[in-house]
Amino acid sequence: MMLRGLWKSLLRPFRPGIEAARRGVLGLPAVGQVDFGDLRRLAPISRKFGVDRGLPVDRFYVERFLDTQRDAIRGQVLEIGEDTYTRRFGGSRVTASDVLHVSADNPAATIVADLADAPQIPDARFDAIILTQTLQLIFDPPAAIRTLHRILKPGGTLLVTVPGISPVATDSVWGPTWHWSFTENSIRRLVGARFEPPDCHFQTHGNVLAAVAFLEGLAAEDLRPEELASVDLDYPVIITASARKSEAGVPWVR
Repeated sequence: MMLRGLWKSLLRPFRPGIEAARRGVLGLPAVGQVDFGDLRRLAPISRKFGVDRGLPVDRFYVERFLDTQRDAIRGQVLEIGEDTYTRRFGGSRVTASDVLHVSADNPAATIVADLADAPQIPDARFDAIILTQTLQLIFDPPAAIRTLHRILKPGGTLLVTVPGISPVATDSVWGPTWHWSFTENSIRRLVGARFEPPDCHFQTHGNVLAAVAFLEGLAAEDLRPEELASVDLDYPVIITASARKSEAGVPWVR
């Protein structure tokens, strides 16, 4: 320990030069030399998640995920808020479609319920459930996962996406009930409390550039395909989960 402390003391005068050399090798700008360009602002470029510019960055990842899950979107399908993704990714495999909303004011809703407490929805009703960017609006996510597991048929699939690094949009319709952001660890624990681990698959999407773009309200079209495709687990824009209910239909017990 004494030798290590002595070594650090000897190196201290050289640290600025060492750090400057490291930045040069990595191509990093020096302190105070960062070019913020259009991003040097105290307000975002858009407060509408980028929808006024094109496809929001988080929705790019949502739709890419659902595209890989097309085969699971079949039979009787439940989607939250509207049936856009059911029709787009389920197509002719869907035999019946329901839309759940917490408010009866939504004309598209065929089921009005709060997923945290929805005894009016029968057990084992759906072959697939599409829950995109919604779990953060439910104050009791574990209760919602219990409901989702209960209303799935044995062998049915739950498809979930949740926000990681995200604007909250407090003045929007979602603002008053936006309670959470998630990590892959938290979603693994939530979903894994009801669904058997071998039947669960999780993935983080995004990187620091995609996260900054999303926070600024830029659209997916503002980034290059390779910039969107890159994954950095330290900067999750969204996390996706697919979970299949066991054929026995019983909750997983740790």
